[in-house]
Amino acid sequence: MTTARTTWRDGLIAVLATAMVLACILWNIEAPTRLGFALLTQQYMAFQLGLALVIAYLKFDFRGEDKAGAGLIDGVIAAAVFGVLMYAAYDFVWLLREQAYRPWQITMIGAVVVVTVMEGIRRRAGWMLFSIVGVFLIYALFADKVPGRLIGKELSPVRLVQYVGFDPNAVFSTPLAVGTIIVLLFVFFGKLLFAAGGGAFFTDLAMAATGRSRGGSAKISVVGSALFGSISGSAVSNVVTTGVVTIPLMQRGGYSKRDAGAIEAVASTGGQLTPPIMGAAAFLMAEFLDISYFTVAGAALIPALLYYLSVFLQVDLIAGRDRIAPTDVEGLTVRQVLAEGWHFIIPFAVLLFALFWWRMDPADSALLSAVAIVAVSFLRSYRGQRLTLSTLGRTFVDTGTGMVDLILVVAAAGFVIGILNITGLGFALTLVLVDAVGSNVILLLGISAVICIILGMGMPTSGVYVLLAALVAPSLVEAGIEPIAAHLFILYFGMMSMITPPVALAAFAAATITKDDPLGTGFAAMRVGWAAFMLPFIFVATPAILMNGGWGAIALNLALACVGVAAITAGIVGFWAQRLSALLRIGFVALGLLTLPLGFLPAAETLHIPAAIAAVLLAGGLRIKAPKETKSEPGRI
Repeated sequence: MTTARTTWRDGLIAVLATAMVLACILWNIEAPTRLGFALLTQQYMAFQLGLALVIAYLKFDFRGEDKAGAGLIDGVIAAAVFGVLMYAAYDFVWLLREQAYRPWQITMIGAVVVVTVMEGIRRRAGWMLFSIVGVFLIYALFADKVPGRLIGKELSPVRLVQYVGFDPNAVFSTPLAVGTIIVLLFVFFGKLLFAAGGGAFFTDLAMAATGRSRGGSAKISVVGSALFGSISGSAVSNVVTTGVVTIPLMQRGGYSKRDAGAIEAVASTGGQLTPPIMGAAAFLMAEFLDISYFTVAGAALIPALLYYLSVFLQVDLIAGRDRIAPTDVEGLTVRQVLAEGWHFIIPFAVLLFALFWWRMDPADSALLSAVAIVAVSFLRSYRGQRLTLSTLGRTFVDTGTGMVDLILVVAAAGFVIGILNITGLGFALTLVLVDAVGSNVILLLGISAVICIILGMGMPTSGVYVLLAALVAPSLVEAGIEPIAAHLFILYFGMMSMITPPVALAAFAAATITKDDPLGTGFAAMRVGWAAFMLPFIFVATPAILMNGGWGAIALNLALACVGVAAITAGIVGFWAQRLSALLRIGFVALGLLTLPLGFLPAAETLHIPAAIAAVLLAGGLRIKAPKETKSEPGRI
């Protein structure tokens, strides 16, 4: 009996998940309009939210884990949610027209949406996000009684649920629209790629390109995780997907358990900060700032390169310090890997051309690239792995079920945005934070960084960004910081919660593979990823790092940043061509800090170039004086 129930439930989930993906594809090719139906975007969003909630209650139990059967209570909730949101999707036009009169139907829809989304995020996103959104909901009920500048508009419970659970400026606003229209297609693109063997191709390419160099096992992790993570929607899933291969490789190569876990966590987290997809935050950012996706991706490119330069240098220098040998890659060569998997370049070329050359919408670009993957992967395999009709069908199901968490998170973020709007709290928060620090931008950035890390704990990329874009970014913009720099700043520090204890999800996921202490792995990840804590301050102070300025300024500041990152990394590791004394380590770190283009103080700008020259001369001198056996060490880069 249990098996029959489970089979029935799994079949229903598969149908609903497939319907989510098909609905997204049909919406993006404008099928309703072509067939003569005029539908509001909110109708489409209500349909997708309804499917996501039904899947969440059928698939996950009270603790948020997969369950064997639907269960009576969750089954009733799923049926009620489906009925209510399908009605909302069907009659949204009338409901919107009658909203001013507050009909009971909107109260019912709002109450169902608020209660089921809140319970859904508690199950799937955890208590942190649930508590944050819960605090805002409670604030909204008592906003008129809050003393001081945070006082807000009086709201009754009925008015609150009507607004946050129905209004186009709350739950059915930009975050849910971007998630269900654009992000879903990019998740589909990624699932298709890996179902066709793209994950193995990336890992093999990283092995062939870097495995024979010093510390090759860790460089495989850095390169592979960067490739995988740039299209993956989750740092944690990146860790568990690539880490099961790369972490044992690093441990066999000679890296300690702690360093292996930390390197994988940092490399995987960086994928969320790397174009083209950036864990879907790039598309959300473009919508929030009302700028092109091309501008966002261009601004994020140099910081991402500096991030991975730091990590790559660090693993190389650790290998030199600890005499870690190159990795045995079993005869793999880049030419061999490309000969077998060259067809994976085609969908990526289509994606990049569509986004950056043809300037197509992100959703259209993702759909076109998905078609390219299907076409080439039905014709060619990679090491025996290829798309079939069966795996294609499974990809639809995996995409739909994989989107459930994200849809719940962006819906909950819509609650917060709605509350900020209706109570006036958004303006009040900005005013309080800016007034608290006065004209001290560095202090404002420091406080904002801490807030971002705390609020980002335990949350996925898109949820982190949407929440912080509503709560923290306006304060930075009000203080005179460029909007795109402010939004990238909050994204970086929001993502650093993934490697910052006490809730460092990426580091903890890596620790489960290494069987090491999670907190210790988290602190080691902070050391490996030190550059990510500095880069946001750099690109806020120096817009050229975000491609904002002339090419000469961009090239100069990029060169200064590279030298500074290399010098500080050498000082942290304690190795550059030879082991460094304490004095040399301090010297490298000091010169690196002076070289980094942190132009908050006018006098600092005059020190960048002399400090960079001194750092290069010091590094060159140590390289020349290094022991002969170190210079001739095999596999050096």
